Amino acid sequence: MRIALAQVDCELGEVENNLQTARTMVKQAADQRADVVVFPELSLHGYALGAIGRDESLTVHDPRLAELSAHGPDVLVGFHEDGRLRRYNTATYFSAGTPLHTHRKLYLPNYLEWEERKHASPGNALRAFDTAHGRVATLICNDAWQSVLPWLAAQDGAEVLFVPTNSATGLVPGAIDTSVYWRDLLLNIARLQQCWVVFVNRVGVENGASFWGGSRVLDPWGEVVAEAPHGVPSLSVVEIDIQAVRRRRREMPLIEEARFGLVSREIGRLMAEGAD
Repeated sequence: MRIALAQVDCELGEVENNLQTARTMVKQAADQRADVVVFPELSLHGYALGAIGRDESLTVHDPRLAELSAHGPDVLVGFHEDGRLRRYNTATYFSAGTPLHTHRKLYLPNYLEWEERKHASPGNALRAFDTAHGRVATLICNDAWQSVLPWLAAQDGAEVLFVPTNSATGLVPGAIDTSVYWRDLLLNIARLQQCWVVFVNRVGVENGASFWGGSRVLDPWGEVVAEAPHGVPSLSVVEIDIQAVRRRRREMPLIEEARFGLVSREIGRLMAEGAD
């Protein structure tokens, strides 16, 4: 499976310009025989949706999205979705002009400088899905920070986790170094879920936020097998071996015994005690 990490900058609210950037990247990835091209979170709209001042959201069935996968590789692209009554922070996987799977971001940051709940509703499902290249799942940015979600994806059979992201620095003096947090988080996910992790972050400066890039691929042992440069647009094509997931899970079966009954009982107890 050859995966292209499309570490792009984007123009806030300029959907057609961002689509053109995406088309160019997909064509370049096709020239390098990529099977899948992965774009960052909200790559067609930009992150600071409140600063746009107009509704530029797209439906999943917009033909311009489907056309991205008509150049050869499958495409996972992030955008602000028009869900009729609600809007979503969405990443859809397209194959041969068809939307194969749509993931709507489940955990929306709404603290400090992040105000995603003003502009999007949370999704309500997480599913792994089959592609021609392997079984995969998508976690959009903050989804990956919720420890239960990578576990659920792995339990649903995901061999590859796509993590499209908008991670920035410099907005709040003295805030955490997000690049260090992501380094440790991705290592933890890859090792504990014993799967490939494909992290694609954007670059550029937008509304005071500096997006740092550093897209990378980790193998099921937690080793970084490829990493894009920090701070500049790039296209990195990485070949991964899906069979490595099965080998790793066989030699150290950490996730084999899920104990769903135990988990269900304890969640039920917490909910009965007032948790949501």
